[in-house]
Amino acid sequence: MKSNETEKEHLKHVLKAASIRAIRTVAQTFLASVGTATVLQDVNWAYIASASALAGLCSIASSILLGLPEVPECCHNDILDGDKK
Repeated sequence: MKSNETEKEHLKHVLKAASIRAIRTVAQTFLASVGTATVLQDVNWAYIASASALAGLCSIASSILLGLPEVPECCHNDILDGDKK
């Protein structure tokens, strides 16, 4: 069983990695949406904000469900299983 301090450090690492991925995903979606809308000469800012936010939420959900390559697999399973070893 992991110590409390180790679990806190691991959770901090997971949250940082998931946040970085989500921010990058939001930025990529924003830029792609603006680029597409600019070509069409009609920038719908509400649509762009909505699509970017949804992309960020999907990124966080996939990080939680599928794991992160930056975080060792064994540690991700410990969090999902509640460390039932």
